[in-house]
Parts: sequence; C-alpha cells; structure tokens
Amino acid sequence: MNAGKTQRTPWIVGVSGASGTPYAAAVLRALLAAGESVDLVVSRASRLTLLDETGIAFRDAHYRDDLREWLTRGADGKPDTFDVDLDGVRHWSAGDLAAGPSSGSYRAKGMLIVPASTACVAGVALGLSKDLLQRAASVTLKERRPLVVAVRETPLDGVVLRHLVALDDAGARVVPASPAFYAGATHLQDLVDFVAGRVLDAVGVEHRLYRRWRGDLGGARTD
Repeated sequence: MNAGKTQRTPWIVGVSGASGTPYAAAVLRALLAAGESVDLVVSRASRLTLLDETGIAFRDAHYRDDLREWLTRGADGKPDTFDVDLDGVRHWSAGDLAAGPSSGSYRAKGMLIVPASTACVAGVALGLSKDLLQRAASVTLKERRPLVVAVRETPLDGVVLRHLVALDDAGARVVPASPAFYAGATHLQDLVDFVAGRVLDAVGVEHRLYRRWRGDLGGARTD
C-alpha cells in the first residue's frame, strides 16, 4: 500500500432529464475550478435534453470531447466562452449499476443532482434505483452524505411536493432552480450562475459565481 498516495474523493454530479443543462454546466465548471474531483452520471433522458438545448450528442465512448464542447459554451450557446480542465472528471454510464458510485464503500463527498426532473425526484424519494443516477443518490442518503436536489419544474403538484418533503426528511437539501435578481444580473449567464452558486453553497464548496447579499439596498447597481 502506498501511504503517500492521496485518496481521490469526488463529488458525484448527476444530470437528469429536466430542462436546465446550463445549470449543470455551471456547477461542473465551478467544482473543477475549486480543485474538486467529479464523478459524472448523465442520464439517458438528460442526453435528449442536452441535444435539444445545445445540439450536443453526449456519447459514452466520446464523453471527454462532448463534455468539453458542452462546458466551454456559455448559457447563451456561444462556443469557447469558458476554459475547462477535465483532468478531475470521471464519467460513469447511467446504465452501469456495477459502477463505483453504486456502492456505499466507494469514497465520495456527496452528490449533486442538477437539474433534477420530477421523475428523478420520485425515483430517489421512493428508492427505485432504476439507473446509476438514482442508485448513487440512494447510496448517498443511506451513507448520510450530502445530497442536493436542484429541482427544475413548474408548477409543482402535490405528488411532487410530497416527494420533495420525503427527500428533505431523509436529509437531502432541496434547492429549486430559481434565479434571483438582487445580485445584479445583466446576462443570462448571471442567472444561471446564481442557481449553480446556491447549489454549491448547500455543500460548502467555495466559488465566486454571484454577488452575495451584503445588506445594502441597491448595492448591486453601485458595484
């Protein structure tokens, strides 16, 4: 055993089929910029959403090329907006139920589901584990690790609300993908980054994605 080797302990990021792939991209960029390792699980449904919202076909066999194309784009779809280093990313196929994150003995800091569809919320709340994303979330809860669910849906009916309450009772943090305007947003990316920043706030990852409230009315207009 090499005692000098640092143990890799990633954040698991699950991307489900809800609209809002720019939120996932912003969270992934910020985690990597903070020096965090990431295990990525992109559901089958989310690949359809990603294709619809960006024109990018996410392929397991070419995930690094496809992920780089996705993460370097801005929320407005403009290419080459951001620089990214993917060295900290490990990708797991959503259908691989023997993957590392499917086991509680696999080291992980926690899991962020961004965006979270109502189908994903239901699957996690009910413990269905129908794919790796849901299984990894169930493992995160049973191991008492941080789980953040960035639900993106409106309106929310009683069934979904009950599932969200069940997740909250189980220890998850429910962070609706609801942009705020007090931070002085002037571009679409600002609104996306606010939501991504609140997701990272929920697990204590440092970032500089948005201007924090300082108690000064109108402060965003004078900075």
